[in-house]
Amino acid sequence: MTMGTSRREFLLMSSAAGLAASFGLAPYKVLAQDSGRIVLATAARAPVTLDPYRSASTTGDTWAIYHLYSSLVGPADGAFGLTPDDFLPLLAESYDTSADAMTWTYRLRHGVQFHKGYGELTAEDVLFTFGRILDPEIIVPDKVLFAVIDSVEAPDPYTVVFTLKQPDPLFNAIISKTTGVILSRKAYEEKGEAYNFDPIGTGPYQLESVSDTDGVVLVANPDYFGEKPATERLHITYVADTTARTLAFASGQVDMMEGVRAPGWVDTMLQRDPNTVFDTTEPGASVFLFLNLTRKPLDDLRIRQAFRYAINNEQIAAAYQGIATPMVGITAPPFPGAVHRETLPEELRYDYDPERARALVAEAGFPDGVTIPCYTSQREDYAAIMLMIQEQLRAANIHLDLSIIDHSTMHAQNAQDMNALTLYITSLPPVPTRAFVSHLVSASDVKPTGDGGVNYAHYGVAIPGVDDLIDKAMVEANFETQVALVEEAERRVLTDLPMLGIVTLSAILARNPRVDLGYDLHSGYAYWSLAKARRV
Repeated sequence: MTMGTSRREFLLMSSAAGLAASFGLAPYKVLAQDSGRIVLATAARAPVTLDPYRSASTTGDTWAIYHLYSSLVGPADGAFGLTPDDFLPLLAESYDTSADAMTWTYRLRHGVQFHKGYGELTAEDVLFTFGRILDPEIIVPDKVLFAVIDSVEAPDPYTVVFTLKQPDPLFNAIISKTTGVILSRKAYEEKGEAYNFDPIGTGPYQLESVSDTDGVVLVANPDYFGEKPATERLHITYVADTTARTLAFASGQVDMMEGVRAPGWVDTMLQRDPNTVFDTTEPGASVFLFLNLTRKPLDDLRIRQAFRYAINNEQIAAAYQGIATPMVGITAPPFPGAVHRETLPEELRYDYDPERARALVAEAGFPDGVTIPCYTSQREDYAAIMLMIQEQLRAANIHLDLSIIDHSTMHAQNAQDMNALTLYITSLPPVPTRAFVSHLVSASDVKPTGDGGVNYAHYGVAIPGVDDLIDKAMVEANFETQVALVEEAERRVLTDLPMLGIVTLSAILARNPRVDLGYDLHSGYAYWSLAKARRV
């Protein structure tokens, strides 16, 4: 205890030390005085994988992966790439595209080294990486996004040429972090299954250690091709328990903590310490509710319409005190292709009307109401939103028999098509077609075998979907025409209601003001670079 520490603060630190110790955090003073280390507490239980192309990774894994690997190109720190000109060379020293946006050529930097002596990155590693991504026998996350690639060739050791099946002026958005990071062929083939927790990349940090108790410790890559990381070590801890995570942050054991996207959380943190800094990205994550069209009574459009009339998006967003925005369709409101209530025909606006919802349920054959079994994650953002939806649906005589389960278990069971109502929270880039390609085309249909995509509604399979419109949009070179096609697809989804956009939630971290991020954060995914962060 130092001079000036109150009894309450001492008890808080003592409680945090005990709780944090049980979650693998080092004693308070060790971390607090280590200026060469930044500690981030994430809301996950334990590492699952540090392989960027293996499914079921947690948020903690993703933060590590982001710093372990590099992609050919990427946007500037703290921003999305909105246009082709927004993507900067990374592993590629330069790139260009043909006039029809069908051929993309990347010239690799000479001398880029993989971690721990695994040699120089060459075009062979890029071919190996995308060969795995495109192999129909290998499951990788977001595989459907890469379907646009027809071939990948290497005319020489430092040049890679992608030929596409159709024009794509924003192709760089597909192969940027973290969906297109480059693997070491030598390391991947040599390590086999061991690679899962012994990764080799070219990122600003390399792996020092990984364990269920201590999380992931990364150390600055001495051979990094870019600017040397500002802090020697990045320690990613896995603290699923909100109380333990918050106490560890409040006592100074961790520098940053993954925020709790739950009503009232920001105010609670500010009451604890008004100097807390909050890092947020807009629009953050999109929150979707999939209605499984193969499960009764969700195969009845009237029931799906009742859901839409009964769920009050604005009320849910208001509960988040400024970090949430109501969604109308499935495209985040700031992104191109999003539809807005005032421009929609009245029948597609679905103004909040629980009485109309109740009448639709009765009309569908359930005058006494209907009960639907489902489950969601125990993580705060999932649980809080699903509980609000459950309460709102009661007014429409729709009762959710809701189970709240472990986050990783939820993802594993969802991948096997075990849920009737799937709440899904994901960060998407501002590419007009992306939400549809990832979640609502038939090619991304979920399968009981676990080797499908994340179209948990079976839209385009159980009933006709939007494949035709998205196929047209994907080959459209004119951006305005592409956006118009996406808006038409949005209206069709609002007609069929296989999936509901609920709200967007800003990605949020609480940060101790002693840490300077090193740049201004505006938009982006639910994770961002800490390579420039330092204690000040």
